[in-house]
Amino acid sequence: MANTERYTLDDLLYLMARLRGPGGCPWDQQQTFQTIVPHTLEEVYEVIDTLEREDWSHLKDELGDLLFQVVFYARLAEEQQLFHFSEIIDQLVTKLLRRHPHVFPTGRLRDSMATTEAAVADVNQQWERIKQQERGARERHSVMDEIPQALPALNRAAKLQKRAASVGFDWPDVSGVLDKLEEEIAELREALASGDPAAIEDETGDFLFAQVNLCRHLNLDPEQALRGANRKFERRFREVEKQVAASGADFSDYRLEQLDEFWELAKKGEGEHER
Repeated sequence: MANTERYTLDDLLYLMARLRGPGGCPWDQQQTFQTIVPHTLEEVYEVIDTLEREDWSHLKDELGDLLFQVVFYARLAEEQQLFHFSEIIDQLVTKLLRRHPHVFPTGRLRDSMATTEAAVADVNQQWERIKQQERGARERHSVMDEIPQALPALNRAAKLQKRAASVGFDWPDVSGVLDKLEEEIAELREALASGDPAAIEDETGDFLFAQVNLCRHLNLDPEQALRGANRKFERRFREVEKQVAASGADFSDYRLEQLDEFWELAKKGEGEHER
């Protein structure tokens, strides 16, 4: 007979304790905070990939894998008497109550009723003010504090720029960012002409940083924008490969101009008019 029992979060916590405990899984028993990190990153990206592909049938499974990472960290922390899983829940709910006064004006979960409907822009501004107050309550030496070094570079650049903008260090509109991009291109050309590898890397980084700033001013996520460009490039290049294979020749038999014609065909096949 099939087991119709629905397992709960408590069951998952118990399972994790068994895996780490006597008679548990040797692999799980060997893990530390540091060794789990690569697996956590992998699970995060698998969730993102599933969402971007709208693969709803597998999303539940991928979210479960990500939740297991949280449970694993919590178990490691409990073993070292740092904190318990219940403290993660308590701290999270407390923080979310504090950050949503428009929904929980009394600061209590069960007896709060919002009295007004706030606009999204107002809510975002309020969210940032509250986070600034939270950061101010902690010992801090810079608005740049607490931006994780381990973030992907594009995301971290956007967060650095957003923090600087929060204290008024920002271009007033997108035209200033476009001017900065042109300035960075000119400086990159100078570095290329110099042949200095260090200067070339430095100016290339500045150019990328300015592009992230442009995304921020356009309310675009740079990581998401680049992932979209990656998918588009891959899709079109696969079409170029098909054209080359259909001709019976090899890539080395074609000049770049001829391959570019295949690329244009791939674009037209998508009904697009931009490169």
